[in-house]
Amino acid sequence: MALNAISNYAANVAHRNLQKSDMDATSSLAKLSSGSRVVSAKDDAASMAIGSRLNSQVQGLRQASVNAGQGVSMLQVADGAMARINDVLVRMKTLSVQAGSGQLSNTERSMLNTEYQLLLAEVNRIAASTEFNGNQLVNGSLTTGGAALNTSGAFSPADGVSSITGHGLSTASADNYTLSYSSGNATFTLSDGTSSYTGAIAASALDATGNMITGAGVKLLPTGTNTGDLVLSLNTAFQSATTVAAGTANGLQFAGSSSATFSFKVGTGTDQTKDVINVAIDGISGANLGINGTDITTVTTSDAASDLLGNAIDILNTSRAAVGAYQNRLEFAAANISSAVENTEAARSNLLDLDIASEMTTFTSKQILVQAGVAMLAQANQMPQDLLKLFQ
Repeated sequence: MALNAISNYAANVAHRNLQKSDMDATSSLAKLSSGSRVVSAKDDAASMAIGSRLNSQVQGLRQASVNAGQGVSMLQVADGAMARINDVLVRMKTLSVQAGSGQLSNTERSMLNTEYQLLLAEVNRIAASTEFNGNQLVNGSLTTGGAALNTSGAFSPADGVSSITGHGLSTASADNYTLSYSSGNATFTLSDGTSSYTGAIAASALDATGNMITGAGVKLLPTGTNTGDLVLSLNTAFQSATTVAAGTANGLQFAGSSSATFSFKVGTGTDQTKDVINVAIDGISGANLGINGTDITTVTTSDAASDLLGNAIDILNTSRAAVGAYQNRLEFAAANISSAVENTEAARSNLLDLDIASEMTTFTSKQILVQAGVAMLAQANQMPQDLLKLFQ
């Protein structure tokens, strides 16, 4: 190429290479300062997209781990209440056995009954006051808006019914309704002898073995000339036929439950079988345990109370065993979440995190090229000055 003073080709080449080296050094510096291999989409769009999803999953799993931990804490509160009520029941059992012995007169039994009734009141108080974050855990909410389902005046676990609301059945004079279940076609029917509601169980309300999920709802549609609706929520396996008393003048309006249900999110999705653990805590009030109204004022009532207390202790221990099982499940779920967080974080790190040693080597190389480029550009800019010597 001819030597000229108009176009400095060498300076242009040096400047272009200096620009490229400076851009590379700047990019390397940005990666080193951020600690990320992918600072922007131009670095690796696919890795950025995958890494972002993995990061959101990690954050969701960390919250799921907190959820599982809080679930365990809640169950510990319920288990503590059950342990105390068990102690009370054992004492009540002792009193009933003592009162049932013939060496005592009714006067002494009356004295023992004073403690017995106070202990029964304490069972109900513990059940009513045990809560977690404002949610009652073991009270069972055993109240009705109309006539009772059974002689105790409240729902019980044996009824298998959490709540019933009905409207517009045929007559105001009907005294009883029959609620029946057909296992052949998985339907429920509520009838007053003249009209009825019938509804099928939705597939979403059944678990893998075909049993109803605790707290799942069933909507019964009217047949014939009826209007309105009926919604059921079942807690235990339902009996083949249950007769209930009418709660209002025109229709059935009961409200109650025999257990408290909670759903803990232990995954990042919405799948009810994979990402949610449903927990049911049975009520342990006197109504739930079947000991309300008992006394030990006579040998007969003492013996009856003793039998009921034996059953109550069995019911309580069954409920407590279920709480322990849920605790273990949530703890295993939390351990699994921890492993998932570690592995997912490792996958995200492989995609996005920067290899500091490797990038530092690259940055040092680019720094040297920038320094060399500056020196060569200075040399190239000096070349036209050398041409002036030809005029001397």
